[in-house]
Amino acid sequence: MTQPIAGIATLDSPYNWQIFAIAAAIMTVSFAARYWRFFVQWLQGIRGLHWGATSALIDVVSVVEQTAQGRYGEYVVGYLATLTYFYHNPELQTGDYSRMFDNEADARAWAASYKGRNVMVHVDPRDPANSVLRKEEL
Repeated sequence: MTQPIAGIATLDSPYNWQIFAIAAAIMTVSFAARYWRFFVQWLQGIRGLHWGATSALIDVVSVVEQTAQGRYGEYVVGYLATLTYFYHNPELQTGDYSRMFDNEADARAWAASYKGRNVMVHVDPRDPANSVLRKEEL
């Protein structure tokens, strides 16, 4: 067995493995929580690829600061820019598309560049209230 260097933790003891496992689990949950929305959005984009398309108007754009609670208080993890679009199929329906930014100015500029634009959205033939704006359609 090797001798540990002073001040550096080793994974030789079961206690250190538990700390390592807990830290890894916390990091995984934190990562999943931040990006879950984008995974679901990506998955819906794949599902909606073969749905019929209709024209929609991006009428509402927003940017919301995303924060997390850390050891020393709350901190900013990014800025969530959301495009909300409206379409008729046959009644008025809405949907949204989100993207995360590290910089607030970039998020606001990106969102503002789409305000008032017409885009094609893919509508679920079984449920016209369910639609997808794919990244490629922007």
